[in-house]
Amino acid sequence: MTIYGDDPDPPPSTHLLRNTIRKLRRLHKGGSPRQQVVILFGWLLLVLAAFRAFGYLTGQTAKPALICQASTHEHSQHIKLPKTPDKVQLSRTWKALQAIYDAHPPQPLNLDLKPFDSIANFPPLEAIKTHTNISSADAQVARASHVAVTQKLVPYPSHLFSGQGIVVLAGGRYTGFATTGLGMLREIGSKLPVEVWVKDQSEEREGWCTELAKEGVACRRLRDYMDTELLEHGYQLKISAILFSSFEQILFLDADNLPVVNPDVIFTSNSFTDTGVVMWPDYWKHSGSPTLPYIVGLSDGPSEVLREDQTAESGQLVWDKKRHWKSLCLAAYYNYYGPRHYYTMISQGWAGWGDKDTFLIALRSLRQDYYMVPHPLRTLFINGTKNGIGMLQADPTKPAQYEPMFLHSNIVKWSVRGFLCYGCGDQAIDPVAVSAIENPKSPINRHLKEHLRIFSLADMQALNIDPEPSIWRSFEHVACRSYWQDQGLCNRTREHMVQTFGFQFRKSWTSPITGGEEQICLQSN
Repeated sequence: MTIYGDDPDPPPSTHLLRNTIRKLRRLHKGGSPRQQVVILFGWLLLVLAAFRAFGYLTGQTAKPALICQASTHEHSQHIKLPKTPDKVQLSRTWKALQAIYDAHPPQPLNLDLKPFDSIANFPPLEAIKTHTNISSADAQVARASHVAVTQKLVPYPSHLFSGQGIVVLAGGRYTGFATTGLGMLREIGSKLPVEVWVKDQSEEREGWCTELAKEGVACRRLRDYMDTELLEHGYQLKISAILFSSFEQILFLDADNLPVVNPDVIFTSNSFTDTGVVMWPDYWKHSGSPTLPYIVGLSDGPSEVLREDQTAESGQLVWDKKRHWKSLCLAAYYNYYGPRHYYTMISQGWAGWGDKDTFLIALRSLRQDYYMVPHPLRTLFINGTKNGIGMLQADPTKPAQYEPMFLHSNIVKWSVRGFLCYGCGDQAIDPVAVSAIENPKSPINRHLKEHLRIFSLADMQALNIDPEPSIWRSFEHVACRSYWQDQGLCNRTREHMVQTFGFQFRKSWTSPITGGEEQICLQSN
């Protein structure tokens, strides 16, 4: 089994052509250098023409021991780049929104974040009712501010947004996860343009962005549109990327979210066209303060109206800005004051503190339609263990039955450098503290060292998916053929692919002279 190198059994035509070239060189040693080149080139053309005719007539071709597939990254090169958002107009829109938010802060402006007695068990109702203390006076001020904000939100700037596309938030260690997710999008056939957002120039990798542009992926910096120094927490970045994206209709994906089937179909599904928003459920019910429904206008006083609602898992989110601009801007208000107020109001510090339910609460507050996927998420486990690896979310275009579409890898995050890189903690740019293969305590350390599947094949067969080989194809591209390439990392990646999945690597023989273009080849049955 060949890991990499020239094809061990090159086509017979190659031997013939090489022998012919050697004979031609001997025949024409007596001429001048220029004559030798001209004569050699002429004979070469004749030999190639004769060989092609001979091969066509006799049907002699190389034995197809491998099925070679062209790179999915090559197939993606016809995807048109999204337009660059209008920085001046978008910045003005944001400043107008910011002025509204600044004029109407919630009260109290800084809520104490207190942990519950147990994070493992859902809090009892009495604990939820009394966990966050807000005075009646503060609640009235917060409600009045909320009403004022909803009345003053800027109108939809239709000239700034158009089309459909995917938005991914990267930066820091999440850039490594994004390299895998972007590769998976192309591996499973997505043809949508993509925007990759980072906080500022310090997180942008110019060489990587140049590569991505060839595949219909544009790099964006939030700092070009807003003062990112005002952001107090990373959870505030997601809403900003969605707000400033050039797309009118957006599929947002967390950097560690891997599509397992092509998600492009969501935009034409009834789930989206009927409502304009698609959301996915999280594990637990709502644990927010009873004062929250009063503040956001869902009740006339403290209420349990949200108590039985399923919370949202926002590792993936589909949003039509034109139809839901007002609720998007209201969600931005919640995130603007999120770390100091609304994140705590919504979850009270139990599981899920952050931005994830701000979108759902905004929709509920404004009584706007949305589609919540009816199928509960499923947890995937590491092969041979009881350790979770991530959340498997359902295909929203298949409401009648559960079929997976997204793997939100919130526990073990897929990054080739995070899996297989030795000494990446010493690198100045995007260091990996310690990779899974370096860390004996990693739940996948043994799988990497012994070349085992990380997903159980039986589980994958039951779900009718098998994303792991495609994930490793994406890994191989990053490690061997991209801005991030590293020979040692490339060798370890290919070795694992050979030993675990039966991949083979060779040079295709599309050109007998040049040796062809390097391709990944999967062994045929």
